[in-house]
Amino acid sequence: MLDALMLSRIQFGFVVSFHILFPALTIGLACWLAFLQAAYFRTREQVYLDLYFFWLKIFALSFGMGVVSGIVMSFQFGTNWSRLTDAAGNILGPLLSYEVLTAFFLEATFLGVMLFGWRRVSPRLHFFSTCMVALGTLISAFWILSANSWMHSPAGYALEDGVFMPVDWFEIVFNPSFPYRFVHMVLAAFLATAFFVGGVSAWYLRRGRHREESLRMLKLATAFTALVVPAQIVAGDLHGLFVVEHQPAKLAAMEGHWETQRGAPLVLAAWPDEKAEENHYEVAIPKLASLILKHDLDGEVTGLKAFAPEDRPPVQPVFWSFRIMVALGVLMLVVAWGSAWAAWRGRLERATRLQRAWVLMAPSGLVAILMGWYTTEIGRQPWVIQGLLRTSDAHSAIDPVSVAVSLTVFVLVYFVVFGAGIWYMLRLIRGGIRRPAPEAPRGAPGRPLSASNDTPEEG
Repeated sequence: MLDALMLSRIQFGFVVSFHILFPALTIGLACWLAFLQAAYFRTREQVYLDLYFFWLKIFALSFGMGVVSGIVMSFQFGTNWSRLTDAAGNILGPLLSYEVLTAFFLEATFLGVMLFGWRRVSPRLHFFSTCMVALGTLISAFWILSANSWMHSPAGYALEDGVFMPVDWFEIVFNPSFPYRFVHMVLAAFLATAFFVGGVSAWYLRRGRHREESLRMLKLATAFTALVVPAQIVAGDLHGLFVVEHQPAKLAAMEGHWETQRGAPLVLAAWPDEKAEENHYEVAIPKLASLILKHDLDGEVTGLKAFAPEDRPPVQPVFWSFRIMVALGVLMLVVAWGSAWAAWRGRLERATRLQRAWVLMAPSGLVAILMGWYTTEIGRQPWVIQGLLRTSDAHSAIDPVSVAVSLTVFVLVYFVVFGAGIWYMLRLIRGGIRRPAPEAPRGAPGRPLSASNDTPEEG
């Protein structure tokens, strides 16, 4: 039977897996909405306004599910991880409170105007509200990534009787890993949204619906991803170089390296055996890992055997989640650049194979975010605060039966609540793009999700 610690880790991982998807989609969609509204005011083309109100409904649903999943997640700090709260609450508490005081208040202030204020406030105020909501999502990511990054690279603190006390808030907020992780995560959120938007537009195109709107969306998604996927690869490489220096055990698990060696190979695929401390069925390219990680064909790469077994992360999940993330990144680059080539030659509208690829890749960004998150968080084990506080020492003294019951309840409730939310989102997409009413009836504000009750319209 699993102990309370492992059950608590599974429970937190399960909740985070749901939570991280919706804020990531919200970050991208909020900026996408701001872009659409700016394009409409600049060009006065109706297609941008139609797309704005279509994606506004998807944004509202994602925002709601993100808030609900975030509230549930925070309770676990008091129930399952109270020792972490006792030890690091003086630092993590204020960082998370800053998110509420800045991002959440900003979003809450302008979200109502954004959702219900069209034709009830001036166009400038409505556009300003959309921009403020988009800014709020980015500020929220700033504080959350700052708190999480501090646990990976703690700085600006003093330890007093096992309690982390803040000494320099600038060093705490802008801790060493924060810039890499913040840029990597925000770009990932943008790419996840772009492939989601591109997938939906390709799905419409393949069915002959909303051709003008869909082709406009697909071209925009193509242009954006063709530029941002390479930027994300560079950001990921810089993040990886940081991990080489500050979390070498995680890097060794990601790369599947057991021995410290010069001229280390890049392991493309293998079956890591933690008991035997070796890889089975390894397929590798000689010296390439040293070239990538050290920018030197004979650079030395630290292996897992350099660390005591109790200080190593679980190898299998880190090894495979990292490879799935990288593979999805390569596929994104192929689809984005292939589509850019087709668009440049004026063939994107007739490129049925590319459109099929966009449909298949619609969830790829969200899956890549999940895989990247697993790589990062499982890879820092056995530490909850890198090198200072073990996960086993951060866990509450609770019995496994209580955690098993709460985990079961979480699984059942989440699949019902979020399953219904995802089903409703798919229904909104199937309903199609609609032109907003010229003017809403007085006293009857247009609800952002109301169009889902209408009969689907063929474009």
